[in-house]
Amino acid sequence: MTQTTAPTTDLTTINTIRFLAVDMVEKAKSGHPGAPLGMAPMAWVLWSRFLRFDPKDPDWPGRDRFVLSAGHASALLYALLHLAGYDLPMEELRRFRQLGSKTPGHPEHGLAPGVETTTGPLGQGLGNSVGMALAQRALAARFDAALFDYNVWAIASDGDMMEGVASEASSLAGHQRLGALNVLYDANHISIDGSTDLAFSEDVAARFAAYGWHVQTVEDGNDLEALQLAMEAAAAERSRPSLVRVHTVIGFGSPKKAGTAKAHGEPLGPDEARATKRALGWPEDSEFLVPDEAREAFAEARKRGEDAHAAWNGLREAWAGEHPELAKELDRRFRRELPAKWDAEIATIDFGTSIATRAASGKVINAIAPALPELLGGSADLTESNQTLIEHGGNFAPDNPTGRYLHYGVREHGMASAMNGLALSGFRPFGGTFLIFSDYARPSIRLAALMRQPVIYVFTHDSIFLGEDGPTHEPIEQLAALRAIPNLVVLRPADAHETAQAWRVAIERKDGPTAFSLTRQKLPVLVEAAERGADGVAKGGYVIADAEGGEPELLLLATGSEVHLALGAQKLLAADGVRARVVSLPSFELFAAQPAEYRDSVLPPAVTRRLAIEAARPFGWDRWVGAQGDVLGVDRFGESGKYEDLAKHFGFTPENVAARARALR
Repeated sequence: MTQTTAPTTDLTTINTIRFLAVDMVEKAKSGHPGAPLGMAPMAWVLWSRFLRFDPKDPDWPGRDRFVLSAGHASALLYALLHLAGYDLPMEELRRFRQLGSKTPGHPEHGLAPGVETTTGPLGQGLGNSVGMALAQRALAARFDAALFDYNVWAIASDGDMMEGVASEASSLAGHQRLGALNVLYDANHISIDGSTDLAFSEDVAARFAAYGWHVQTVEDGNDLEALQLAMEAAAAERSRPSLVRVHTVIGFGSPKKAGTAKAHGEPLGPDEARATKRALGWPEDSEFLVPDEAREAFAEARKRGEDAHAAWNGLREAWAGEHPELAKELDRRFRRELPAKWDAEIATIDFGTSIATRAASGKVINAIAPALPELLGGSADLTESNQTLIEHGGNFAPDNPTGRYLHYGVREHGMASAMNGLALSGFRPFGGTFLIFSDYARPSIRLAALMRQPVIYVFTHDSIFLGEDGPTHEPIEQLAALRAIPNLVVLRPADAHETAQAWRVAIERKDGPTAFSLTRQKLPVLVEAAERGADGVAKGGYVIADAEGGEPELLLLATGSEVHLALGAQKLLAADGVRARVVSLPSFELFAAQPAEYRDSVLPPAVTRRLAIEAARPFGWDRWVGAQGDVLGVDRFGESGKYEDLAKHFGFTPENVAARARALR
């Protein structure tokens, strides 16, 4: 593979990008220099000829999106953002990978302007890009095609192509024929262990063609003309997503490390960095050099984006004059504001006397969906089981881009990753699957929490009471695992009323994701929850039934389907003269965030006899029951059988709850 030959300005700018990245890694003594050395030509062609961006307004809705799915090459992105004129000064490049910098080891949305999403775990950026392309189609259909004709460009690596989440999301993108999505595949054939031949020999181009993608190959990643022609063809193909496989050399220009795994995840070293600069005609003793020629070249690219932005503003102004109500809705969405009285219909829902919380959730979805057009639902092939369908909303599909419901297929991880891209694009996405399969989605859930995106996960069949499907499908440890994710609010409502309030909490959250844990089996609709749950669920915990005849001497704490068991046990204990308070604790996270005075009013510190009841592993309950308390949980995998039989088998009956409570000392 030869060095880029023409024109001179292109070569200077490409080498500026390359060596800013090399210098960042060298100064940090940590990072990945090889990918930026190989990727710089394709990145420059994209940013100089195609990408519509405006650093003065990084988030204007009509911009193109650029996602570096190969997040280990973050130094490439930071070099591009700095040179393009985003608010990322040279000092931040010099602080690459340092505490408190805007240039962490992998890109993080919300730190440096222009970083569209948090990438690093491979495959995630590609999955997020699929969500962004879904959003493009939906926005164009809902508002105006001319306003939302943007492209989503991503650079992915060999590692991205190996990850399952990328396969799931790419398969979905092909099925949905997402013509706005264009992926540049940096095929350098090297991973951490060495040559990809060690573990990866498939024909990626053939795989993506089978997905329904438009596929091209550029044999030489330094051939700017070939890169431009391929990107032109990709951008012109609007009936299906495009993959451009670009063959590059990792660590291009490095005399000793080019084409080897040594260029991947460690600095070149001072001597090799100088040798690489010398080999590519760069001043070998320079550091963080930016020639005027490169600044000017990026200024031209920036001017093109600014002109596109100005034209977009003109289009939007004219469109808003013709469609004032839609314009107000558009502005509201991107401000993440809720419409007035969005929840007015919740109060009209008839839940009856008993209903599964998954079914109650479905009723709430359909009560609020008409007032929340940004709510876009879906399920990983479990729509009827999850009760997630937006009735009369229509299926989102290539021939129905205004549909409100996405059939993700059996792709839990791809669904969760795509939902992150949708949330980053002004939507309020929710997706359903069984709680046991939250394990498949967990990496994307974690990134939603890290990015503080308001994604909603509707997890149903939430305990051993799933029943006949048996232990492979009965979640035991999943609640504790989800509760361990910072900034994720987990809600396990006790009945239909608490479920309605859980949805209110989720919709009103603007700075993080929410996960519901919902039952398959019917539960009593609790009068106590109707009376006290409206405020109590929002606080994460509340006294659902207090002791009669004096201060409580015993606390029964429960979530979800076990709350009504605690209420039953309370009556049995009262018959024995034991004053027990029942506390519904639907969300550990929300309750922990309350002032100590409120928490103490619900769980009086002086009452140390405490029993928690939850059909899951007890991990995490020690905070609420204390050293002298006890937990009736499930410490082993479940069994196959009718849920009523399982309840007796595992001791989840009012009688056993009361017996465990009496044994407390």
